[in-house]
Amino acid sequence: MNQEKSKYRKLIRTFWVLVIGGILSVFTLFTMISYGMLGFMPTFEELENPKSNLASEVISSDQQVLGNYFRENRSYTTYEELSPNIVNALIATEDVRFHDHSGIDARGLARVMVRTILMRDQSSGGGSTITQQLAKLLFHGHASSTIERAFQKLKEWVIAVKLERSYTKEEILTMYLNKAEFIYDAYGIKSAAQTFFNSSTDTLKVEEAAVIIGMLKNPALYNPVRRPELTQDRRNVVLHQMLKASFLTDAEYDSLSTMPLGLQFKRADHKEGPAPYFREYLRLTLTAGEPDRSDYASWMEAKFLEDSARYVDDPLYGWINKNYRPDGTKYDVYKDGLKIYTTIDSRMQTYAENAVKNHLSQDIQPKFFAEKKGRPGAPYTRDLAREDYEKIIERAIKNTDRYRGLKRNGADMDSVMRVFNTKYDMTVFTWEGERDTVMTPLDSIHHYKFFLRAGMISIDPLSGHVKAYVGGPNFKHFMYDMAGKGKRQVGSTIKPFVYTLAMQEGFTPCDLVPNIAQTFYLGSGKTWTPRNSGSRRAGEMVTLKWGLANSNNNITAWVMKQFNPRAVANTIRELGIKSPMDAVPALCLGTPDFGLLEMTSSYGTFANKGVHIEPMIVTRIEDRYGNVISDFHPQKREAISEPTAYLMLNLLQGVVNQGTGGRLRYKYELTGQIGGKTGTTQNHSDGWFMGVTPQLVTGVWVGGEDRDIHFDGIGLGQGANMALPIFALYMKDIYANEEIGITQEDVFEEPLNFYVNLDCNQPAQQGMDQEEGEITEEEEMEGVEEFL
Repeated sequence: MNQEKSKYRKLIRTFWVLVIGGILSVFTLFTMISYGMLGFMPTFEELENPKSNLASEVISSDQQVLGNYFRENRSYTTYEELSPNIVNALIATEDVRFHDHSGIDARGLARVMVRTILMRDQSSGGGSTITQQLAKLLFHGHASSTIERAFQKLKEWVIAVKLERSYTKEEILTMYLNKAEFIYDAYGIKSAAQTFFNSSTDTLKVEEAAVIIGMLKNPALYNPVRRPELTQDRRNVVLHQMLKASFLTDAEYDSLSTMPLGLQFKRADHKEGPAPYFREYLRLTLTAGEPDRSDYASWMEAKFLEDSARYVDDPLYGWINKNYRPDGTKYDVYKDGLKIYTTIDSRMQTYAENAVKNHLSQDIQPKFFAEKKGRPGAPYTRDLAREDYEKIIERAIKNTDRYRGLKRNGADMDSVMRVFNTKYDMTVFTWEGERDTVMTPLDSIHHYKFFLRAGMISIDPLSGHVKAYVGGPNFKHFMYDMAGKGKRQVGSTIKPFVYTLAMQEGFTPCDLVPNIAQTFYLGSGKTWTPRNSGSRRAGEMVTLKWGLANSNNNITAWVMKQFNPRAVANTIRELGIKSPMDAVPALCLGTPDFGLLEMTSSYGTFANKGVHIEPMIVTRIEDRYGNVISDFHPQKREAISEPTAYLMLNLLQGVVNQGTGGRLRYKYELTGQIGGKTGTTQNHSDGWFMGVTPQLVTGVWVGGEDRDIHFDGIGLGQGANMALPIFALYMKDIYANEEIGITQEDVFEEPLNFYVNLDCNQPAQQGMDQEEGEITEEEEMEGVEEFL
């Protein structure tokens, strides 16, 4: 009997030793896990501020997201921005007792132990709560073995409990949905909603939310694009879980489960979407490094100096390399979740892109195709020598990724040319949409050379804010940015700068000057006499207003002779032009190459009462938490006097009212106060139009990729035909949108105590072009070639 009692007591002791030992072991195990003694555990700071790669958002002035910069296309959303449909679908499917546990669901674990492990029922579901899944997403990668995964599970229990102590249930849900990974570069619920349904998180419908939540189980398997039927079945499982959780009624479930997926799939692509040229220009500006001369070719001295000055003077240029986080490290635009608030107005940007597209595709490009059709050497001019043509094509070949790849692999030029003359399947751009075809790479080069390019910038002259930015016809196929990067010969759009010096020195628009040829004596001992292409009012006394309105070379040259090339160059610098220029007589006809952005900004000086403002593209930058980390302000300086600026506005209005910009009135029926200047360069290679209104200054350039790609004659090749219509189409849309607040009733403000007579009583204009019914551009930069 005593032996039996002793044996019984021993069993009891053994039992309690095992129980207490087991409890102590479990306690010790979890204590060691909690203190990181069995591998990585997040610190309190890491739990409070878990790291997550967030895409930086580019936001317009009217609060529209233009695009993102990312390594992971993840944008943060708050709980208030989540549709209840998302929350209900997630809880019903992943963790129906989410609001009742503290990170670990005991009932869920028991179900896993009994049904999944003992009864081998794989359909019974897992035991991980949403909080545990968040812990895995935040702190664990893919396990390399079953043992490692087992330890990860234990760690996730500890982390889950800590997360529950640190955050509210709403915060945990939000963190989980922001961290969740999908496919097609969609990270987080906000990106998923945009990618698969072109929707925001607060407007997702029940059936759409069910698709996205259903994908969380296995995004690659439940791919709605490639496996719609399987994804629809999975969606219906989620809807059924919502029915079981009483988030849906029977009638709602029956209706929703029969609906198609209704995808509006659009993968995030920096080459598409609104303002792609602007977004790329902004990205390059933010990430620019401090210029190093060794990174520039020998012939790029001017570019090096220009970039060096910009790095010092422009706080946005190289911002990433000039600003630091609180911990002393540099910001990363691709993962820090910055919010970059730009000056772009999304509505005006849309109007600008539409104006460029409509004019190029419906008007100017068909005429260009028709003129060049069937011509040998097209689209190049007939005057281009064969050897020059071959050099251009060779240069184009060497600029391709295909050529660079072949050269890296050691291919000689003969091998390269065999590849470029071999046909391949490819997709090419047309104005009717992308076209699949079979073509040699060499033929594709010729194909793209046929398309005219364009650039357009629109700036608020009173603030310097860039409101619209178009760098070309299609960023995916024509990535070179003619708005912010390209520079082309400016032609007679430079003439207002010459007249500015005259107005500043006491001349007025109504002053009479002789319309006769002007001869310059050059330092070489030679002479140069610029010519006009027409003889309208030759030998007569004409006003300066008439001279600029008709873009007359004689009058511009006369103004230049009253001063000197250096004085004109200094005035041009004061107005905001930074590009190199030679102080020579031909400067007055627009021989130098300037950028569209600086040209537009300089014209803004006239509308801003003589004050030049550097173009602004960003107003502020916030971190992922909404803290402002950089503010940007206009850089202003007085360039010319207010009366001079007003006189120039009067001269520019004369171009529209009586001169080469006349079709703005009679064809496009714009009635408001508008100043402007057309520009046509040598051989009609470039067409320009600069438009000035009281609240908006817009510059437009149109031309070929190469200077030898152009119309044969000035009728089609002049700026009034190439570029002006883009400005007109854009402004018609601007005026039609009352919300923008720019109207045709806006007027230029006259300076106080201004007494200059601006009524020149000019005679009616003669010599209208018979075909177009308007005055043509009165010069083709004739004689410039001889000068150069």
